[in-house]
Amino acid sequence: MDCENQLMGQTPSNVSGKEIMVENRTEEAAMDANMATISDLKVGLKKRPRFGENLIQAFLFFCGVVSIIITIGIVYELGKESLLFFTRRQWEETNKPLAFDIDAQVTQFAVGSSGMSLREDQIIRVGEEAMRIVAVADGIITVERGYLDTLAVSHSAGVEILNGRVVTLGEFFGKTEWNPQIGKFGIWALANSTLLTSVVAILVALPLGLSAAIYLSEYASERARKILKPVLEVLAGVPTVVYGYFALNFMTPLLRNIFGSGVVEIYNTASAGIVIGILILPLVSSMSEDALSAVPRSLREAAYGLGATKLETAIKVVVPAAFSGIAAAVIVAISRAIGETMIVAIAAGAGPAFTFNPFKAAETMTGHIVRISGGDLSYDSIDYNSLFAIGLMLFLMTLGLNIISQRVVKHFREEYE
Repeated sequence: MDCENQLMGQTPSNVSGKEIMVENRTEEAAMDANMATISDLKVGLKKRPRFGENLIQAFLFFCGVVSIIITIGIVYELGKESLLFFTRRQWEETNKPLAFDIDAQVTQFAVGSSGMSLREDQIIRVGEEAMRIVAVADGIITVERGYLDTLAVSHSAGVEILNGRVVTLGEFFGKTEWNPQIGKFGIWALANSTLLTSVVAILVALPLGLSAAIYLSEYASERARKILKPVLEVLAGVPTVVYGYFALNFMTPLLRNIFGSGVVEIYNTASAGIVIGILILPLVSSMSEDALSAVPRSLREAAYGLGATKLETAIKVVVPAAFSGIAAAVIVAISRAIGETMIVAIAAGAGPAFTFNPFKAAETMTGHIVRISGGDLSYDSIDYNSLFAIGLMLFLMTLGLNIISQRVVKHFREEYE
């Protein structure tokens, strides 16, 4: 019995030990297999060198850096030359000559009666010598010779006297007459006509472009959309010089026939603005259509479920929901209209004028830059330096519009999310 009990007691113990050993070995084998699988996965997931992707990434990074450098360079050049325009003394013509020859010691001499009037403490230049006027009496001026560290030399009769002056920000932004040749530097004569043509352009492009966008997004079939949208965007590919002559030879005669030739001048900002509106029409319609198409379908279905018609859904639901994209499209279009050059250079006019009448001729900032830089313009002259001040003004206007566009998109996107 004891032997049987002993045998019975040992047998379960021996069997249990074998099972435990087998289980341990099985677990060890499973762990080894898992470790091998993990090692294989690590080897498989190990980052491999992809020279093509690295090359593309480096090229994209290079393009981004080049774009930033170019932008900084543009801002630097505009700022540098504009700073010279506002800080350096500009020499303008007076159309007033010396009446007689003078030598290097003469401090009192007669001048011609024509041209700009001279006054005390005025800085003038004769040849390369600068002088300060001490007194003026009956066509005879008393001067301080060799002013501004220049050398007093002899001058011949008939040499024109130049007037030296510094353009101030108050004069630049506070006056409405622009003519650097006679010392008029009021930028609003150019800025007003630029804004006037842009307003006319957006009044044309906004209703037409938004209507086209609503039709393409809400009413047009897929086939009609594929045909009409590319046809509409073809307008953006027409050269602007063609638009300019279209404004001059078609739009201006049309306006003169409607309102009368005595009301509408041959060169006017209305015809230029209308054609600029046609130019930016694809920009407004395309960006607005993209914004309308991005509105969730659930909003439309909810409106239909409440009994709204298709037109009511489009006007009261879809357009407000896409307002951020539409506003961005309008602001970008205004920026494009402000920067347009050839249309206004051909059709708007070639003389600065501060007027709110769109049927009058008025020169825009871009048109003035084209006209002045295309002529016989000497380097470092007052006209040359003024171009950079106008260019900086244009840059600041478009930059401000882009900042406003980003703020509008961010604000309304947060509201509708």
